[in-house]
Parts: sequence; structure tokens; C-alpha cells
Amino acid sequence: MNRKIKDYLFVSLKGIAMGAADVVPGVSGGTIAFISGIYEELLQSISNINIDLFKTLKNEGFKAAWKQLNGNFLLALFLGIAVSFISLAKLISWLLDTHPILLWSFFFGLVVASIIYVAKQIEKWNVLSIILLIGTTFLAYIITTLPPLVSEDSSLLFIFLAGAIAICAMILPGISGSFILVLLGAYKPVLSALTNKNIPVIVVFMLGAILGLLSFSRVLKWLFAHYKNLTLAALTGFIIGSLNKIWPWKKVLTYRTNSHGEKVPFNEESILPSSFDGDPQIVYAFLLALVGFGLILLLEKLAQKNI
Repeated sequence: MNRKIKDYLFVSLKGIAMGAADVVPGVSGGTIAFISGIYEELLQSISNINIDLFKTLKNEGFKAAWKQLNGNFLLALFLGIAVSFISLAKLISWLLDTHPILLWSFFFGLVVASIIYVAKQIEKWNVLSIILLIGTTFLAYIITTLPPLVSEDSSLLFIFLAGAIAICAMILPGISGSFILVLLGAYKPVLSALTNKNIPVIVVFMLGAILGLLSFSRVLKWLFAHYKNLTLAALTGFIIGSLNKIWPWKKVLTYRTNSHGEKVPFNEESILPSSFDGDPQIVYAFLLALVGFGLILLLEKLAQKNI
């Protein structure tokens, strides 16, 4: 695909949106990639990292290998993700602490619209696709209700496996990689390693993530090539099931003490907003959900222009 500089700018903007989503435990960057029209190209580009690529690099040089990799696309996308992590992570973390209902409402509207978008891509429904839809919806819902593990396991093997599993979830629409880290009990060790600049742990985690990304992207690419409708039905179910995790109104069941000695929510369940007497945020939450819904319509129009 021939792109101009402005096209790569739009790719970077989509990367920024992916990064912002991945910061929130419960929202997948893969969902943003899918609804913005770059998901299959992302899988294809990642799958290009193989032995043939290194042969091209050896025999034909860096320029030919970079083109085979679709390097400009990946560079623009991952630059956007990096910018998002650096610039938006603190803002989103602050919003999660101070205005959680409003932030979750925005993402809830965004994900609801993405369900409609993904489902529209299915050309033909049959019994098997409906079964897959129901099955993956149930599976994703169960995952969102699992209590997080409290683990002090920081062994390199555990960190490696956690990185491989989390990155698979991160590129799978509907499942959040950061939430999977929380469920595995790996969020705290990984965060601690990043904070304390524990290079061995960080490197092992990244190696696990690279292995998971290279292997799982090939699986998804093969599924899209051979069973696209069934794959889309399964992904739609994953996204539907994940709605429980990002429902704005929660009741805290248990708390835990963080590294700063503060009590923070540990296990929660979704409740109706009517449980909050006179909640003035309901109107604002509804409006933000509409904004999130409308943003998907905008991304869909951009995708239709093959940007």
C-alpha cells in the first residue's frame, strides 16, 4: 500500500488511540486496531518477521527487508503507541483515580459501537458462528469476573510466560493485556521492575512478549485467511463479554494495600447506577458514552478511506 506522510500521521494517531486503550485494564488496543481498519495489516506485518526476512536482509540489503517488513507502517504505529504511553498514561491513571465513572462510560460507549462494527463485517451467519459468538461471550465474561491473584512470584520463567500471555491478549480485540497481567498476579512484579529499572526482569518480560506476539499473530492471520467469518464471530463475542469489566458502576467487594500503603479496590462487581442515590454523574456518563460511540463512527469513516 502506497502511503504519503500524512497517511503515516494518521497511522500514528491510531497508535496513540491503541496505547491509550491499553493503559486501561479492561480495554484492548486490539479493539482499536480492528475498528480503525489496520488490524489485519498489523497481523500481516508482524507475521513478516520470519526467517525469510533475515534472508532478504542478508541478500538484498536493509531497504528491501524494510519494505518486506512493512517497516514504515510498524514504525509509525509503534511510535504512536509509545507517545501515548509516555504522554497519556499519567492522565488516564489520574482519571481512573478521580473520575472513574466518567472515564469508564466513555470506553463503554466506544466498545459498544465496536461490537456493532465488528459484527457488520461478518458476511454470513450460521449455526457455528452463533455458537462461537455465545461461547466466547461467556468465556470473556467469566474472565472479567475472576478474582485477581496476589502473587509475589518474580521468577524469570513466570515473568517470561506472563509477557507471552499478556501480549496475546493485547492484540486480541476485547481482552486487555494489562487486565490479564492483573489476573495472573504479574502486574505488581512487572510494574515494580519498571519502577526500579530491574533490567533482567524487563528484558525477560519483553522477550516473552515478542515470542507471544510473533506466534499468536500468525495464528490470527491464518484464522482470518481461512475462517474469517467464524473468527469475526468469536472476536465479537470476546468484545461483548468484556463489557462487564468496563461497566462504569462498580461495587467494591474487597480491598488491597498498594506499595504506598494505600487501600485500593481489589475485587469488584457491576451494579446498576440506581444503586447510587442521586448520582449527578449519570447524565455526564451518558453523554461521554455517546462521545465514545461517535468516535467509533469517525474511525470507521477514516478506515473506509483506506488511510
